[in-house]
Amino acid sequence: QMQLAESGGGLVQAGGSLRLSCAASGRTFSSYPMGWFRQVSGKQREFVAVIGWNGGSTYYADSVKDRFTISRDNAKNTVYLQMNSLKPEDTAVYYCAVRTLFSSSSSYYHANEYGYWGQGTQVTVSS
Repeated sequence: QMQLAESGGGLVQAGGSLRLSCAASGRTFSSYPMGWFRQVSGKQREFVAVIGWNGGSTYYADSVKDRFTISRDNAKNTVYLQMNSLKPEDTAVYYCAVRTLFSSSSSYYHANEYGYWGQGTQVTVSS
């Protein structure tokens, strides 16, 4: 079992920044890739970013590339999402998740590859 708790969401104006954190407890955090997803009410959960177990590899959705940065601190069992140049379309509930399935090297953007999820944190970007 692994428990995840996101924090850092809030209301920000367009062009602003937020830093999300996800604290993990339970199983060995450093053994797993960690991802961030987001979801708007009534829509499917959308992949945002993923980071390898040692932070050596990262992948981003095209919509956030060059604006968002995912990082992790295995000593603190925490993964971060630095969000810059925020846009109203970034408004969503943001979830962190642990990748526990590996169907292929390129399937990291599928939500069903992730076995543990946090409760989510709301990010609202005003225009």
